Amino acid sequence: VQLQASGGGLVQAGGSLRLSCAASGLTHSGYTMAWFRQGPGKEREFVAALFRSTGRAYYADSVKGRFTISRDNAKNTVFLQMNSLTPEDTAVYYCAASGRLILSSIRSRDAYDYWGQGTQVTVSS
Repeated sequence: VQLQASGGGLVQAGGSLRLSCAASGLTHSGYTMAWFRQGPGKEREFVAALFRSTGRAYYADSVKGRFTISRDNAKNTVFLQMNSLTPEDTAVYYCAASGRLILSSIRSRDAYDYWGQGTQVTVSS
């Protein structure tokens, strides 16, 4: 299983970026797909996820209303559209997948089996 994250970069505050996570070795429609991020000196934190059973999206409070997670089943790819970016969003963003987690653990990084390599997002003020 491989998850390949891309789309990061440098953007000014208020700008937008779209991250992509291409999956191989799994059919991601059967998996909960998520994005996490790790800022400088911080622990890796949950950003957003699509729950495998319902397809419903879940978000961290800090990104709700600004970020949107979606998937393209035909391309086996998950996206994270990020709008109204602030310097606090600066982090390495990781995609993750789990075929077994239950809904109550969707925000826990320990519940995910597979991780991508991360893509850097830097937001300048």
